[in-house]
Amino acid sequence: MTTPYWTRPEPPYHVAIFTITPSGTDPEGYAAMNERMVTLAEAQPGYLGRESAILPDGSDLVVIYYTDAESIHAWKQNPEHVLAQQLGRQKWLARYRVEVAYVERAYEFTASPCADAERAAE
Repeated sequence: MTTPYWTRPEPPYHVAIFTITPSGTDPEGYAAMNERMVTLAEAQPGYLGRESAILPDGSDLVVIYYTDAESIHAWKQNPEHVLAQQLGRQKWLARYRVEVAYVERAYEFTASPCADAERAAE
């Protein structure tokens, strides 16, 4: 499930950010394992939501929100996830990067409809 940014959890929360470059080997197997990992992650205690996007270079960017660092650690140790990590390194992934962070504060800006109309008129 992809969560639009305006429905992200309210801080504080923890986040795991994955930047993944698929190898191109066995794309069907990669897609099936990815789908299983999404389902499994959604059932993980502490899971708050997920966002994903495909970057211009074809890499996947996945952001998963958790209540605490322990939930991220538990996910990393999940036996099915460990197997997926091993298979990923063996055949599905050319490269990946994982970043883990704590979000203590968030804010945003939304232009008013009047401001949008003024910009369009310029």
